[in-house]
Amino acid sequence: MATNPPWSQLQEDTHTPLRGFLRTIKKHESLTAEAILVYGSAARGEFLQGYSNINVLIVLERITQPLLQQWSGIQKQWAREGIVAPLFLTYTDLQQSSDVFPLEFLDIKECHVLLEGRDPFPELHVSSTHLFLQCRQEVHANILRVRQGYVEGWGRVEAIQTLLPLSLTSLLPCLRGLSRLLDRPANMKAPEMLHELNATLDVDPSVFLEVWRLKRGLSTPGKHELPKLLERYLAGLGQLVDKVDSMKQEGRFQ
Repeated sequence: MATNPPWSQLQEDTHTPLRGFLRTIKKHESLTAEAILVYGSAARGEFLQGYSNINVLIVLERITQPLLQQWSGIQKQWAREGIVAPLFLTYTDLQQSSDVFPLEFLDIKECHVLLEGRDPFPELHVSSTHLFLQCRQEVHANILRVRQGYVEGWGRVEAIQTLLPLSLTSLLPCLRGLSRLLDRPANMKAPEMLHELNATLDVDPSVFLEVWRLKRGLSTPGKHELPKLLERYLAGLGQLVDKVDSMKQEGRFQ
């Protein structure tokens, strides 16, 4: 097990909760993890106190209901510190489901910080065919979810304010996946990734950057501006759908 977790790779705001999380785990001898790693915004250097969560992946030898029950006690304590429920996997899970979750696993593989144990990701292979299929599905699903969510929210500006950041959050891994497929830089922070949209997919990034600023609390559009922002955002998603579909029609990544 690693004796000196690489805290220098994580933002200082995440150190206290993660150190406490690890100490709590070690108090329970029955909770032996094969590996514990951090991924997401905390690993990418984009963690923002009060806005971001801390994502943890825990690799176990076996996963049983009683074991998950024990882990749930720890989660109840540390959820208040922004640590979301961990992703629990075995090494076998990773190997068997890399074709099911290529986007998520490749994103974690390329940007994570190992705190304890043996890193399972260097040996993980993800095929470009499976990656493209999931990217295409996610782009299509994203625009459908935004439309549906807006109607479910009765067209209120509060619904737009919630919907847009959630949509962009789920879109970013997809954009990174597409960048990888197109041999473009992918391991970048979100604003840089969005700026690259023009070069990567010939899509205007301006509306996506506006939503990014909204997500980070750097912009506060008024009740008259939010519907217009939603309209432009849906148009931007439509452009993405067209670009990805054109790749399929060209027979790329098959």
